[in-house]
Amino acid sequence: MPPLAERDVFAPAAPGTMLLGLIGSGIAGSRTPAMHVAEAAAQGFASEYRRIDLDVLGLGVEALPQLLDHAQAAGYRGLNITYPAKQAVIPLLDALSDVARALGAVNTVVFEAGRRMGHNTDASGFAAGFRLQLPGAAMGQVVQIGAGGAGAAVAHAVLSMGAAQLTIFDMDDTRAAGLAANLNAHFGPGRAVAGAALGPAIAAAHGLVHATPMGMAKHPGLPLPAALLRADLWVAEVVYVPIDTALLQAARAQGARVADGGGMAVYQAADAFRHFTGREPDAARMRQGFLAAISHPGLT
Repeated sequence: MPPLAERDVFAPAAPGTMLLGLIGSGIAGSRTPAMHVAEAAAQGFASEYRRIDLDVLGLGVEALPQLLDHAQAAGYRGLNITYPAKQAVIPLLDALSDVARALGAVNTVVFEAGRRMGHNTDASGFAAGFRLQLPGAAMGQVVQIGAGGAGAAVAHAVLSMGAAQLTIFDMDDTRAAGLAANLNAHFGPGRAVAGAALGPAIAAAHGLVHATPMGMAKHPGLPLPAALLRADLWVAEVVYVPIDTALLQAARAQGARVADGGGMAVYQAADAFRHFTGREPDAARMRQGFLAAISHPGLT
């Protein structure tokens, strides 16, 4: 096996081609590459978008320093960052946007003039997708499952959209409490709390947000007992491969309104495109490309 620096993902791009990539675990099904390449072509320039899959390379997040070094040396314009690296990448960057700093998570890294700038487009992406799919949803009491990198961004979006209180659950109670404290420092005391018992919290909630990898091919299943779902509880998902997760199927079976993770996937990509290129993306066109890719799994 060739040294890491000599792997295909770090080969130089053709002259005049903007080189982008995605670092994460189990990202073979990501539709982000297709959206970026198609939007670049529609705007009249060439781009190449590569998957730097930790699983394929046999690496963990401890390899992030080398991966960023090699990507920068290979001429990458930027990288998207996904699970499990959104927080681990922060110490490797030169600067953060205000949003990324507030969230403590980065999903977009731009290389410019030898520096690494970290952004987060997950919060704005989730909010745009949510408004599109769940217009008029009640935003009183909301429960969120997941307090990781994506969870921090989604929680920020939920409170920004006017939720009176967000109750956060995570397998790591300390992480849930830490996210709640961070949110309260930004939005005001009491706006977020770490949950104690999921059943009662769901029973009192208007909506449920799911922000863990559960439901992906590598992590099948439901993040909570299906019996807790009900018709008057809206459910918003972050996972988008598959687009119709087990959670959404179970919620829909109860008559609940749902929002799939595709909305967040499209709008976070549109915002990332803007950071990478300095050009205004056509989000509607990118959404069409995303839906085409989802409809034709062979597309990448």
